[in-house]
Amino acid sequence: MLHRRIRITAGLAATVLIAAGVAAVPSSAAAATTGCEVTYQNPSTWQSTPTSGGFNTTLAIKNLGDPTTHWKLTFTMPSGQTATGGWNATFTGTTSVTASDAGWNGAIATDQTSTSVGLQGEWTRSTAGSAPTSPLLQPVDFALNGTPCTGAPSGNTPPSVSLTSPQDGASFAAPATIDLAATASDADGSISRVEFLNGSTVIGSDTTAPYTFAWTNVTRGSYALSARAIDDGGATRTTAPAKVTVTGQDTGGPAPALHVSGNHLQTASGATYRLLGADRSGGEYACFQGKPMWDGPADQASVDAMKAWNIHAVRLPLNEECWLGAADVPAGGVSGAAYRQAVKDYADLLVANGINPILDLHWTYGQYGGPGAGCPDAKATCQKPMPDAQYAPDFWTQVAQMFRGNDAVVFDLFNEPYPDAANNWADATEAWTCLRDGGTCTGIDYKVAGMQTLVNAVRATGSTNVVMTGGLTWTNDLTQWLTYKPADPTGNVMASWHSYNFNACVTAACWDSQIGAVAAKVPVTAGEIGQNTCNHDYLDQVTNWADSKSVGYLAWTWNPWGACASGGNDLITDWDGTPTSTYGEAYKTHLLTQKAT
Repeated sequence: MLHRRIRITAGLAATVLIAAGVAAVPSSAAAATTGCEVTYQNPSTWQSTPTSGGFNTTLAIKNLGDPTTHWKLTFTMPSGQTATGGWNATFTGTTSVTASDAGWNGAIATDQTSTSVGLQGEWTRSTAGSAPTSPLLQPVDFALNGTPCTGAPSGNTPPSVSLTSPQDGASFAAPATIDLAATASDADGSISRVEFLNGSTVIGSDTTAPYTFAWTNVTRGSYALSARAIDDGGATRTTAPAKVTVTGQDTGGPAPALHVSGNHLQTASGATYRLLGADRSGGEYACFQGKPMWDGPADQASVDAMKAWNIHAVRLPLNEECWLGAADVPAGGVSGAAYRQAVKDYADLLVANGINPILDLHWTYGQYGGPGAGCPDAKATCQKPMPDAQYAPDFWTQVAQMFRGNDAVVFDLFNEPYPDAANNWADATEAWTCLRDGGTCTGIDYKVAGMQTLVNAVRATGSTNVVMTGGLTWTNDLTQWLTYKPADPTGNVMASWHSYNFNACVTAACWDSQIGAVAAKVPVTAGEIGQNTCNHDYLDQVTNWADSKSVGYLAWTWNPWGACASGGNDLITDWDGTPTSTYGEAYKTHLLTQKAT
């Protein structure tokens, strides 16, 4: 699937990453009273031949003046570079490049930054050698709507502003009242107002000095607070954020043990329950890429950040070869006993904080090069069409043994099956049979473990944990899930569904007929939802529909990979839980309105 391919490419490129960092290039809008900045974010390059390679980066366009409704960005690529395309804009030209807004992202308010616009390209050099040295050469002639780069609004000096309260590093007890205060002045005019922000979200404002705002009923979590002054000419300046923590006794208790009852999950007390939260990627790839376990923190502070979003479930993608300590895992990668202990420790921490972990078998062994292939090798370094019979049953046997008796932990048996793609969509019955029964499947060279085999492996340990099983077409298709549902002596099987804006089934009518029919019989959780535009229009449609059907959902992904760059669907910009503009902010706002029970 698109979101998976993009993320894998970015991960593999890390092994040859040369350019990194952030550079700001001033730009201006068309009117004389406006200005802007264009920022290169996370530029990276890689080498394909001795004299050529590729690169990608994202362009953040910040409007420093009057609001715009549509924009056109022009620039010239540096010598030796050509543009090949991008995302979140319409690109024309390879050397002299024009990027026009995509319609939905044409409006940029004063002092706001547009959705990140992706730029892809190629580089060449006349003689063999390494990839371009850091930093990546950048255009120097950005122009917005025909006006050359000038930086701040012409003739208007931005105001001065200082956040005087709270102090960076301050701590408060929940439910907290945080008193924010700022001083501001303007050398060539007057202050119109001072806004107070948490991340990029305005939480209050004041139009008269002293500039203050009392933020009340703040829940446990970590926050980044700043002040933004706006003068009478529209120029702005924002302070560096003060990071504060709200602590307090968590009275919610541990995550509930779950079981299936009809078409709902239930707690031990009989309350209906929905899995609502986010995916936390890292456990599937970090071990193979020589990165620390989880590729980020897995401590109490990071969990507190999730709780501040009202997250009640976290799906953890895992790697079977890393869990089992297979010889394929490169030196330096966390594997075997250390990997298993890290999974247990994190799962236990989540449960203790009232969050249900969903352990997902994500990357598996088996060489596959057919339709939809994410990588050419047999190692567990990408999404395969089906789990393998060689390792997957052993993986689930060990996982089930570790978490037997802890029914707050849910097992997602396999991330995104696509045996229908492997057989070129020639025989849906054969693909569904492969999904359930495994064995020898058309188009797949290795022996497959079907969902029935994996359910049997889990239940043979005495585990009664709820298990999730998917459908076809990267589990976007559940049309025959009920017919091919694996048998389970405990009755604790539910359906796993994934929904992105680039899937086949993307309308409420389709969801009603295909997913709703399953949700009327068994619990359904959308283990991954999202969209590759970093907006939230599709996300809103999915969550609203799921809420109406009592379907659970988890958004991809709780990882700060680059502020929603490269279709990565990032919910956060840092591990403190600061939401990404638009996509993350909208999802956090929605989660805060929901209850798991």
